[in-house]
Amino acid sequence: MAFTAENIILVGSILLFASIVAGKTGYRFGVPALLLFLIVGMLFGSDGLGLQFHNAKEAQFIGMVALSVILFSGGMDTKFREIKPVMAPGVVLSTIGVLLTALFTGIFIWWLSGMSWTNIHLPLTTSLLLAATMSSTDSASVFAILRSQKMNLKHNLRPMLELESGSNDPMAYMLTIILIQFIQSAGMGIGTMLSSFAVQFIVGGALGYLLGKLAIRKVNMFNIDNQALYPILLLSFVFFTFSVTTLLKGNGYLAVYIAGMIVGNNKITNRKEIYTFMDGLSWLFQIIMFLCLGLLVNPHEMLEVAAVALLIGIFMILVSRPLSVFISLLPFRGITCKSRLFISWVGLRGAVPIIFATYPVVAEIEESNLIFNIVFFITILSLVIQGTTVSFAARLLQLSTPLEKTGNDFGVELPEEIDTDLRDVTITAEMIEKADTLRDMNLPKGTLVMIVKRDDEFLIPNGSLKLHEGDKLLVISEKPKEAATKE
Repeated sequence: MAFTAENIILVGSILLFASIVAGKTGYRFGVPALLLFLIVGMLFGSDGLGLQFHNAKEAQFIGMVALSVILFSGGMDTKFREIKPVMAPGVVLSTIGVLLTALFTGIFIWWLSGMSWTNIHLPLTTSLLLAATMSSTDSASVFAILRSQKMNLKHNLRPMLELESGSNDPMAYMLTIILIQFIQSAGMGIGTMLSSFAVQFIVGGALGYLLGKLAIRKVNMFNIDNQALYPILLLSFVFFTFSVTTLLKGNGYLAVYIAGMIVGNNKITNRKEIYTFMDGLSWLFQIIMFLCLGLLVNPHEMLEVAAVALLIGIFMILVSRPLSVFISLLPFRGITCKSRLFISWVGLRGAVPIIFATYPVVAEIEESNLIFNIVFFITILSLVIQGTTVSFAARLLQLSTPLEKTGNDFGVELPEEIDTDLRDVTITAEMIEKADTLRDMNLPKGTLVMIVKRDDEFLIPNGSLKLHEGDKLLVISEKPKEAATKE
């Protein structure tokens, strides 16, 4: 069955529905949703129900668009106050850590290629290229699992891992592109390679910052009657940032991530609507990206390299990732050994390595199909082994704590500009014994009950309203001056 104009919408809707159902099931049992999206794509692909999708260039384009949105959305969720204490180790992990992972893994692959019993025979440069495509990590499924298990992490590990995973894709991308250029040009000078790195980092970082500031200015300046257009306006800046940065030889992925951080840490009009839109769009693109990649692979070809890919994957999980983490974090003595072990274990591979593995295919590098199949196998292996054991590893290393409650049970939010505290209070039997009406509760000065929820009924509060055990009150109050000052 081939994709046509007549069946693409029908097939697309079925794929999306099947992915969401699979993701919901996986979320409940602690299986990474992204792994299930891949499996759904494979089940519907050429070796499954017969959907034919073999265009690596189209998959690469879909991945490029998807990653732009995903990285921008991830940048918006990255708060400066949270990453400030872990900025240095996070940046080192996303640069030096990625470089070391690619180096150690590439040398191991080259060593394997020299063995007579293996079915891969790659030169050193191609071995390093294979390692570079899968040298970055993915945290989307990790934190979905932690949330489903109601867990949090000690020692600022969560913001550190978010910073690393959000900012290490550009490094892996640059390594991949430079190695492809090196192979195609039959070698290039070290100076040329270093200058290419510098240009991509400097141009990408500078344009990400400047265009992020421009996006804030324009979104806040425009007076649009239809509020639904504000997220679309911001989305245009996302794609503009990526494309302009790429045209100017900078790293587009780094630029959109930094632009997202700038936007997410400043006041912006219709913040709630924009966040909801970007979060939903990010999930949509993740599903589409994983489905396309699942359709692109031929599982029977992947089985041909399963033995070698299994060895490489185990080496990455147990040797190259931990080794690169421990070496990268040597200067940071305050990070405990248990924390380093956990960071090593959360070296998840996701969609990004598979997208990067399409670049050698499009560039027609020798053995590029072999590279793609090995990367795909290792991604599945990583999601199965590491993705399903993240919460267990956190508990085993005694790094998990109960997830703190955020928001309120009423789903009501106030703009950040309003300096108030909004929370819910549940009425207990002891509280009713002292006072069973709002008038008699003697609430603190500056506190107001907005809504009372009794079972599925919402009541407008007044002083004479009789309170029952189990009632939930939505309370708004002034923030303490000390807390407001700290913020």
